[in-house]
Amino acid sequence: MTAHPVVSHAEWLAASRDFLAKEKEFTRLRDELSRQRRELPWERVEKEYSFGTPDGCATLVDLFGGRGQLLVYHLMFGPDWTEACKSCSFWADNFNGIDVHLAHRDTALVAVSRAPLPTLEAYARRMGWTFRWVSSGESDFNFDFAVSSRPGEAQMDYNFGTMKVGPGEMPGFSAFRRDGDGTVYRTYSTYARGVDMLNGAYHLLDLTSKGRDESGLPFTMDWVRRRDQY
Repeated sequence: MTAHPVVSHAEWLAASRDFLAKEKEFTRLRDELSRQRRELPWERVEKEYSFGTPDGCATLVDLFGGRGQLLVYHLMFGPDWTEACKSCSFWADNFNGIDVHLAHRDTALVAVSRAPLPTLEAYARRMGWTFRWVSSGESDFNFDFAVSSRPGEAQMDYNFGTMKVGPGEMPGFSAFRRDGDGTVYRTYSTYARGVDMLNGAYHLLDLTSKGRDESGLPFTMDWVRRRDQY
């Protein structure tokens, strides 16, 4: 085990109180950032999108399920893939059960991927997922929200054009708001490390002495496996 300072209880308590002050400041900064996020301008969604669901073809408005807000996880699963991205699967393992709580704050949650619906349903059964998951394979949704490259594209602009990636699929999260007349607005999207805050397992690891313990790996998430492949 790596050598690390070991101190008396009094010294540990003093160090913890000092660090608590920093954590409180971070909490205040995070609250302020969340307030500014809520004040961002909205973008009206003009295009009609269709999604394959267990109940048939659905529109973006339908995905709200009568609620005023919708959260979409752009889950990487290409139309010809046999498995979802292992990292996206790691994220999605955090979503089971939270849809009930979100619904009581007027918010629906759905994952969206380009793979055919039967493929998504089979993988969801394998993973034990119960949250809603629909297919966007017959629409431009993934392309317009910059999480999938279009056929023939060598690269795509990702993370608001700050990154060139592809071809292929990328992760993200988007938030939408619905008016009473059915008008839909995109209120927020986040990509790349922006989705980090949505992985509870990572934040639990951040509480430990080893942290995420990813230094020395070929890339940060090299250790991750689908939950049935460890």
